[in-house]
Amino acid sequence: MHGPRSNRMTLAAMWALIGAGAWPACAAAHHSFAMYDQAQVKTLTGKLTRYIPGANHAQMIFELLEPDGTPIVDEAGKPVLWGVETGPAARIAQQGVTPDNFPAGTIVTVSLHPLRNGKTFGAMPNGTPIVNCGTTMPQGGCTAETGRTYLGQND
Repeated sequence: MHGPRSNRMTLAAMWALIGAGAWPACAAAHHSFAMYDQAQVKTLTGKLTRYIPGANHAQMIFELLEPDGTPIVDEAGKPVLWGVETGPAARIAQQGVTPDNFPAGTIVTVSLHPLRNGKTFGAMPNGTPIVNCGTTMPQGGCTAETGRTYLGQND
């Protein structure tokens, strides 16, 4: 079968192959963690202001707290906000990280690789827990010993 229809089908097949080959490269680029300083890990405690479920990555935004629960503020007297990127919301929900278990006001402790540009955001290293200490800072701070851990660490 030769002719205009055959040429259109061949062209469509060629673009499909090009698209299929490009898709893994785009997916790999999306999942690059080059923007995070993988040589550095910060462990931070804060009061959750927002949990944002997402298909690729969920995010938690929180106000930093001192070990006694006192808010950490900037030069202008405003709470210092940090954010952390986790795994996909559907996957971490299977391990207990849901909006119901992490409502606004929950005190959390997370470890993260901070952004290289110095902004207050990071990505959780694989295998690290999120500690949920409820809405009141426990004596001794929010730790795995004083709170409940999520992401497969214990129940």
